[in-house]
Amino acid sequence: MALIALAADKGSPGVTTAAVALSAVWPRRVLLAEADPAGGDLVYRSAAAHGGPLNPNTGMLSIAATARRGLVPDQLWDHVQPLSGGLEVLVGLGIAEQAAGLAGLWPTLGHAFASLADSPHAAADVIADCGRVSGDTPAVELFPHAALVLLISRTEPEAIARVRDRAAALAGKLHGGSRGAASLGTPMIGVVLIADTGTAGKLASQVNDMLVHAQTGARVVGTIADDPAGADQLAGRRRGRLDKSLLIRSARKVAADIYQQYGAAWAASAQANQAHQSQHNHPGQMQGHAGAGA
Repeated sequence: MALIALAADKGSPGVTTAAVALSAVWPRRVLLAEADPAGGDLVYRSAAAHGGPLNPNTGMLSIAATARRGLVPDQLWDHVQPLSGGLEVLVGLGIAEQAAGLAGLWPTLGHAFASLADSPHAAADVIADCGRVSGDTPAVELFPHAALVLLISRTEPEAIARVRDRAAALAGKLHGGSRGAASLGTPMIGVVLIADTGTAGKLASQVNDMLVHAQTGARVVGTIADDPAGADQLAGRRRGRLDKSLLIRSARKVAADIYQQYGAAWAASAQANQAHQSQHNHPGQMQGHAGAGA
């Protein structure tokens, strides 16, 4: 299992909608973390499981005090709220000024998010909505702990140019430089395009070729439908069969493709970590651990 961080370069390409959609169809237990230093959106657009509003004080804001004393991954669940529909969410900050309370704690959070995969009690993948990123955005400190960083982009020429440049900049920061086609760094940097379904396939191929040619170290991992009606259904603003929406159907394909390509490696990594911990805790004897579920 793994930490998957979602971010954008500029504007509002739909990072939160993509994060919620992917979390809703994720093939294993998942925690959605609103890790945008500028503040979260779900407290304004989603209802809690009990039918009332989400508590803005329980989530990233409440976890700040805990994290200053050290953070065990399982403690994350103490700050989680279920949405209507059951999705488990770590609600984001209310306003950007509250991010000062998390100063210096982003690496601690990143480690806890990534290590939740190895919890013997309540293991889960974490999908982190990191909002817009730039060189001085503290949420970037989560990225070294991620298995996958997904840049969300629309398909206008200026948006594609920006995601290319942002991917190259992140490769420099995370991997020590941009990389060619045969040398992808860890965490992998992927691009998810928000596109019209009629042109998505062609655009994805073109953008991927551009990313390779520019030696960004990034690859297009999929496309999510530009589906405003589906986004409104996901946010509870519109009735309809959400599971039949283009948004959810395309998100399900992206999630399945990611897991098909990387899931086995993440599971193997989790098993290796568990084995290492067992040897450390019980020197001289090796205890067996059940593998992560498919």
